[in-house]
Amino acid sequence: MIVSRTQKAGFSLYAGLILLLFYFPLFCIVVASLSKKRYFAFPYPAEDLTLKWYDAAVRSPQVAEFVGISLKIAALTTVCSLVIGFFAALAYARYAWRGRKTFQRLVLLPLFFPQSVLGLALLMWFNFLDITPSWWTAVISHTVWIAPITTLIMSIQAYGLDDSLEEAARDMGATRGQILRMITLPLLAPGMVSAACFAILLSWGNFALSLYTTGPDSALPEWLYARMTSGYQPIVPAVGAISVLGAIVLVVALFGIIHWTTRKNRRAAAR
Repeated sequence: MIVSRTQKAGFSLYAGLILLLFYFPLFCIVVASLSKKRYFAFPYPAEDLTLKWYDAAVRSPQVAEFVGISLKIAALTTVCSLVIGFFAALAYARYAWRGRKTFQRLVLLPLFFPQSVLGLALLMWFNFLDITPSWWTAVISHTVWIAPITTLIMSIQAYGLDDSLEEAARDMGATRGQILRMITLPLLAPGMVSAACFAILLSWGNFALSLYTTGPDSALPEWLYARMTSGYQPIVPAVGAISVLGAIVLVVALFGIIHWTTRKNRRAAAR
């Protein structure tokens, strides 16, 4: 396909506008976190720059408490979503069984529920069961919403599995547990890492479900919203910028694991 210089310039302009739309809000957060003033505005004199809000955010015991609660919720949600998603993906993509079509249609349905409605429904369910909302009820609500996503991601990987590998292992006398541990799990590992990445990030930044189901144990997104609406200080965007930086580091680390796992599997297959 021949592309003219005008078309190339148009594509570049379009891509630049899209990236500007995506990343300008994050740029504003970083700029606001470096301001000595209560609110930032352009032009931005260099003498107004400071890192004191980052120092305050790192030293704040209140921020540490909210970060700890968010980390607990995100970590347990990731574990639960991976376990549920792993076996659901096998049922979704690997095996023929009665009711599979219905399962495939219904398992992804929670993704399309508005999170505020899902959070309200879960809160009413907890009240019906006489369960006091806390951080672990938020784990349940996050898992209800995120497990379908991990199922979908691992199903894509499961569709590509070679049946002959498991059949060969079965013919050689391997048990179902050995096949699962030595063949299925390693082959699904890249999909599991991708699913874990999505699960952590979606749980870490979730506001709507946390608002309904954490009870008195507020998570970091709730604290950010509360401080933005009352008692705003530049420590709020500083915490937000640190949170985004942590998410970027996590994504890079997890995709590094995927790259390492893929290369390891290719070397093993070449032997």
